[in-house]
Amino acid sequence: MSRLKRFSVAVPDDLLDQFDLYIDKEGFPNRSKVIVDLINKCIIGDSWQKKEEVAGTIVLVFDHHKQNLSRKLTEIQHDFYEIIISSQHVHFSHDTCMEIIVVKGRADKILSLAAKIKAEKGILHSEIVMTSTGEHLKKRK
Repeated sequence: MSRLKRFSVAVPDDLLDQFDLYIDKEGFPNRSKVIVDLINKCIIGDSWQKKEEVAGTIVLVFDHHKQNLSRKLTEIQHDFYEIIISSQHVHFSHDTCMEIIVVKGRADKILSLAAKIKAEKGILHSEIVMTSTGEHLKKRK
């Protein structure tokens, strides 16, 4: 387990008041927990800028009736099979579907997959949610 280090931060009174309201609203036990979560978020975001192993989801909403789109999406996913863990297809309506693709691998490959999917005609919305594999977080426990 890593040793804990204390440090102080100077912030404007009104900002700290808003922060404390946020902590209460979200149910965090203390300021330290929130600060640790924010630092982890920064580090995870930085991991996505490098060629490190990361995890995430690609969420897309698309027009089910767009000609050949389902086939193209399947082909793209097969080109990236080594980083795709799972996918789920959801029917929103007669015309609209959502697909959730769970990924784990090098950040640059995941971002490439997301870009290829987003570029297809018929994709109504696409978003990537980034996270960590948790390996660097476990090392501190």
